[in-house]
Amino acid sequence: MNTIVDLRSDTVTQPSAAMRAAMLAAPLGDDVFADDPSVNALQDQAAVLLGFEASLFMPTGTQSNLCAILSHCQRGEEYIVGQMAHCYRWEGGGAAVFGSVQPQPIEHQRDGSLALADIEAAIKPDDAHFARSRLLALENTWDGKVLPFDYVKQATDFASARGLARHLDGARLFNAATAQEAANGSDIRAEAQRIARCFDSVSVCLSKGLGAPVGSVLCGSRELITRAHRIRKMAGGGMRQAGMLAAAGSHALDHHLERLADDHALARRLADGLQGIDGLQVEAPQTNIVFIDLVGAARARSAELLPYLKSQGVLATGLYRLRFVTHMDVDAAGIDRAIGIIQRFFSR
Repeated sequence: MNTIVDLRSDTVTQPSAAMRAAMLAAPLGDDVFADDPSVNALQDQAAVLLGFEASLFMPTGTQSNLCAILSHCQRGEEYIVGQMAHCYRWEGGGAAVFGSVQPQPIEHQRDGSLALADIEAAIKPDDAHFARSRLLALENTWDGKVLPFDYVKQATDFASARGLARHLDGARLFNAATAQEAANGSDIRAEAQRIARCFDSVSVCLSKGLGAPVGSVLCGSRELITRAHRIRKMAGGGMRQAGMLAAAGSHALDHHLERLADDHALARRLADGLQGIDGLQVEAPQTNIVFIDLVGAARARSAELLPYLKSQGVLATGLYRLRFVTHMDVDAAGIDRAIGIIQRFFSR
């Protein structure tokens, strides 16, 4: 195990030995000609897993969301999305820049949901003054929180009844499914498909908790994926012998779904270990992300904390709150080490 405890993101994982072996053994072709067998196998696998007709392998989740939005919306149309949703705030405004598709952001509720009344208020009337409302985009998980399934079903039914298509940024969909599995005594694959079936398109990241080095898959109808394929080409996402990367994704879907529960347990271990430290307000994690706010006198030391942790071999982020993310390259010893270092910082 690396002596650095890297809790910045679950994107920092290294491919396991078994994943590297699968990548080396992958049969290859030219994916631009649609004849890379490993890419085709991954796309078929993802589509079946989530209950869709087709899927498309993408280099990144950002490109996957972009291709989805531009496949649902044309120039002068809009998508309704959360103010802090990744596909609105953290993806460079791609839909507006590249597709002339207007985002209509609305505030999140505390649990990450978008209030149905706010969605309804954001839908534009059919009038030349307004962009056409075409799409509702949700994110699950959002800030590590799982959107309640009853809400997902209600919101997507509501959108459909009002003529909106429905896209899910499911970068960490399988983390949401893991949490639902634990609550329902179900199966992670069944829970993932249950969520996915509420949407017309779903983007899933392979390079976060699933541990692949690169890639996302966009799932949808054959018609939508055909449109997305054309947009992916324009966006420069047509890769050649991409099967080595796709093989890593297939290995992750075969072998790394069930282990996500370990990441969730480690996040709870971290949160529990930090409870009681004066000046720390620890949000109980639902999945693999722990958020911490510095309150009271501790806020004056916020600028010192991340550099101190880094000097002690613990990496985290603090863009707007302190964030620690567990993943397959972190173990219980690393979590306990991080807890001890944070405790020492605040006891000085």
